[in-house]
Amino acid sequence: MGEFLCKVADAGGRVFEQVETAQSEEEARNKLSDRGFFIYSVKQRRALSLQGLVQQRERVVRGNDFLIFNQQFNTLIKAGLPILKALDLLADRTAAPRLRPILSDVRQQVRDGALLSEAVAAQGVFPAVYTSAVLAGEKSGDLPGVLDQYISYQKTSSGLRKRLTGALVYPVILVIVASGILSYLVTYVIPQFARLYKDMNTPLPGPTVVLITLVTGFKGYVLGFAILLIVCAAAGLMWSRTEKGGVWFDRLKLKLPVAGDVWVKFQVTQFARTLATLLAGGTPLVAGLETAAGALRSKLVAGAVGEAAKRVKEGQSLSASLAASKIMPPLAVDMIQVGEESGALAAMLASVAEFFEEEVNTKLTTLISIVEPTILVVMGAVIAFILIALYLPLFSLTVGNMGG
Repeated sequence: MGEFLCKVADAGGRVFEQVETAQSEEEARNKLSDRGFFIYSVKQRRALSLQGLVQQRERVVRGNDFLIFNQQFNTLIKAGLPILKALDLLADRTAAPRLRPILSDVRQQVRDGALLSEAVAAQGVFPAVYTSAVLAGEKSGDLPGVLDQYISYQKTSSGLRKRLTGALVYPVILVIVASGILSYLVTYVIPQFARLYKDMNTPLPGPTVVLITLVTGFKGYVLGFAILLIVCAAAGLMWSRTEKGGVWFDRLKLKLPVAGDVWVKFQVTQFARTLATLLAGGTPLVAGLETAAGALRSKLVAGAVGEAAKRVKEGQSLSASLAASKIMPPLAVDMIQVGEESGALAAMLASVAEFFEEEVNTKLTTLISIVEPTILVVMGAVIAFILIALYLPLFSLTVGNMGG
């Protein structure tokens, strides 16, 4: 998914710019036309300079700050304050310092006559799901209710990410510590022992000869291989951010045993929860699908959801459109079909998200319980081999001297 800077005018004749997420310029134009905007220009956003990146980083809306702002903003609206007055209070005093300049800009645009959704979209830093939710709240006349649903969505989504991150922390620490120990042994300890044994001019046991030969004889090759790995990893990371590269890596993830299943179900959880929030807030299905596709980080799943949106626009059911992608798990498709037939699609999507979130948690726990001891055993065996091989000649000399 790319980002396009669009200059448009609304039905009232007001001209403004906003950022639209889409697969192509044509899709961005179609999405804007569907929302009733008159389009002046659509340009793809280019890579930013270093200064631009710093400025954009300063304007990034952080998760906790954004959640607190929404809770405070919704509380003020429920208390009966007008939107402009609530923005005045938050922009001047209550909101996080990083958020205040953005809210000041939103407040000014609202004061000039823009809708809140238009002012939020024009910033280019708020999630597309949030912008769509605010727009749906304005159209339905129930902005506080829609914000309640979005706040719940924020809490649940961030909670899942935190649990996933927490589960991966210990294995990552194990790998980093073990890699640090191995690097120290290979770069400093083993060469010291190699020089010691060379000066002693004594025959060495087989394991010690193999170890010293690998470290000293092939040091250049190992270093070159490590540099090559780093270069390939950097190139792969850059390619994964392109459309084709992202899809290729996502397909590779799907083929991984156990981990691939966990990954795709996590994506389904994010998609189902996002779409459920949008539909419950009053967003039309096609617009909700397009927004949900833009909110997904996986280019493969986002593309599949985008294609499903096109099929739904042509008259197909959502379940059939998602099934055609061959990516969505059959159980998710079946549950969505039941939701469509019963007229409770938003509620069923929320159930899909809860069900697969539980599966992700269970399978991730199982996967981590396998990975952690495997890392310990493998790294322990490697380090044990190195230490035994290094000290074996000393043991042999000691035993020989005692026998002599």
